[in-house]
Amino acid sequence: MKVLTIKQPWATLIAEGYKEYEFRTWKTNFRGEFLIHAGKGIDKEAMKRFEYLHLEYPLGSIIAKATLTDCVKVDDELRDALAKKDSTIYKGVISKTSIDWDGYGFQLKNIEKIEPISVNGKLSFWDYDYKEEK
Repeated sequence: MKVLTIKQPWATLIAEGYKEYEFRTWKTNFRGEFLIHAGKGIDKEAMKRFEYLHLEYPLGSIIAKATLTDCVKVDDELRDALAKKDSTIYKGVISKTSIDWDGYGFQLKNIEKIEPISVNGKLSFWDYDYKEEK
């Protein structure tokens, strides 16, 4: 199954259902179910911003699965929609300083937290032999 490594706290915010878009500078044609891997990298400023949620932030583990349904260019229309949805979660994408940011939003649906699986991450999408427990 495909996997995408994401820094904390962003990986956990996706796993917990707070964040429905993941942002990258590159676009993808991939659509379908994939795994969310919480990398060992941490966005320290964002971790402080989300302390009030009292979440656990595992590192170096696959923590959720989701379905990537669309890859959209970040433009003013998307920024406006994200600001209405949750300006705290999407602050970095909708802020005035990000206006020239030329990236893509991966739209995520069917997000489901799973029991953490300790594994090293990789760049871009990568493959992992995931055996779903029935």
